[in-house]
Amino acid sequence: MATAHSRAAARVMISPAVILLLGWMIVPLSMTVYFSFLSYNLLMPGMEEFIGFGNYEFFLTDPAFMEALVNTLLLVGGVLVITIVGGVGLALLLDQPMWGQGIVRVLVIAPFFVMPTVSALVWKNMFMNPVNGLFAHMAKALGLPPFDFLAHAPLASIIVIVAWQWLPFATLILLTALQSLDKEQIEAAEMDGASAFDRFRFIVLPHMSRAITVVILIQTIFLLSVFAEILVTTNGGPGYASTNITYLVYAQSLLQFDVGGGSAGGIVAVILANIVAIFLMRMIGKNLEA
Repeated sequence: MATAHSRAAARVMISPAVILLLGWMIVPLSMTVYFSFLSYNLLMPGMEEFIGFGNYEFFLTDPAFMEALVNTLLLVGGVLVITIVGGVGLALLLDQPMWGQGIVRVLVIAPFFVMPTVSALVWKNMFMNPVNGLFAHMAKALGLPPFDFLAHAPLASIIVIVAWQWLPFATLILLTALQSLDKEQIEAAEMDGASAFDRFRFIVLPHMSRAITVVILIQTIFLLSVFAEILVTTNGGPGYASTNITYLVYAQSLLQFDVGGGSAGGIVAVILANIVAIFLMRMIGKNLEA
């Protein structure tokens, strides 16, 4: 009886939080689904009309959608490659004994705490500016013409900006995994004549595989919704060269005032994000069982 009363009391106490959480998620999602079936433009109030799946058909057949989808996949894939490879390298470097190791680790992790808008502005104005940017001055010093990164390589530039911000996160997780590695295994392999590359390939990398999987899972979920860096630097341009699905939904909803089309795009983005999340969760589950 006591156990039953305890469970009932626990459910009563936790129910307000659960109800609030469900309301916080279900109400906006339900409104988005409702608006996605309407022809609803903010410039024409009172002219709402039910059109069924018309918004979805328009959004999915829009040439900009496929370009935005490809850009989203390239953005996520490019950032993951840079952060995983760079994170493993930095983790190996920071695991070595050195003077001022604590300070170096803090400095390496610091970019993760910079707000996306601020980091995008810094990269846009201080590094990639074709007139006064650091890269432009370096090019002039070498006798080369300055390169306008955001105009001629917008998506690659955004990948670099986002990767710079997420690299410390990957480094921190991978460094933690590396420090849990039994050093006696490395010493035994070294005594058996294994080269540094073989020790990394057969001992270090398999030990870090679970941490790498966790980094991929967490980063992918957040990278699918990259927005601030695009808004601050390129506004999705030139054309749709740097537009991802998140920015396309924003442009449809708030720049073209098409709430119906933007809502349909938002639902499509949620579905795609859930498909990716389910795939990654299965991947991490298989990795943990191995």
